Amino acid sequence: MARVPYLTADDLAPEDKELLKRPITLHRALVNSPGMARAFGTLGGYIRHGSTLDPRLRELAIIQVGYLTRSPYEYSHHCRLGIEQFGVSEEDVRAITRDTEADGGGGFPELDSAVLRAAREMVTDLAVSDATFAVLDTKLDRADLVDLIVTIGFYCGVVRILASLEIDVEDDYAKWLERFPLPA
Repeated sequence: MARVPYLTADDLAPEDKELLKRPITLHRALVNSPGMARAFGTLGGYIRHGSTLDPRLRELAIIQVGYLTRSPYEYSHHCRLGIEQFGVSEEDVRAITRDTEADGGGGFPELDSAVLRAAREMVTDLAVSDATFAVLDTKLDRADLVDLIVTIGFYCGVVRILASLEIDVEDDYAKWLERFPLPA
């Protein structure tokens, strides 16, 4: 159970009700601070709807962050979103496990592998290495490169928010953890 109450639109002032147009448990917890929920949604909305970064690459990076940090919420949500909406295959998700355990070797093309490596480096070392950055810099334009780095950083923060607030995985996402289990 979350450490803060899950609110509904009925609990909010009229000007804040739109914050729950997608009433997932994370949003229902964040609206305990409508201003913060709005700010969080602005960056999250840009990442999902405004960035020109290839959505499949974005989702690979987010799934990698969720897997490496063992965040059931983030991992389950983005496995589902990635597969259902953004061109990630089931084999991609399984290959992320292999790629993580072998620090490469998941069978991904060079750009995909560099994106996953960048996510791992930002989670474990707090920064992308020079070697990984050099690959990304030759494969992505500057806007997409910056968007990728900010996306990974944002989701590194999201997993910490989820863990600290003890946000529950919704039932319709929990089945994705059975399909793609996180390591113990």
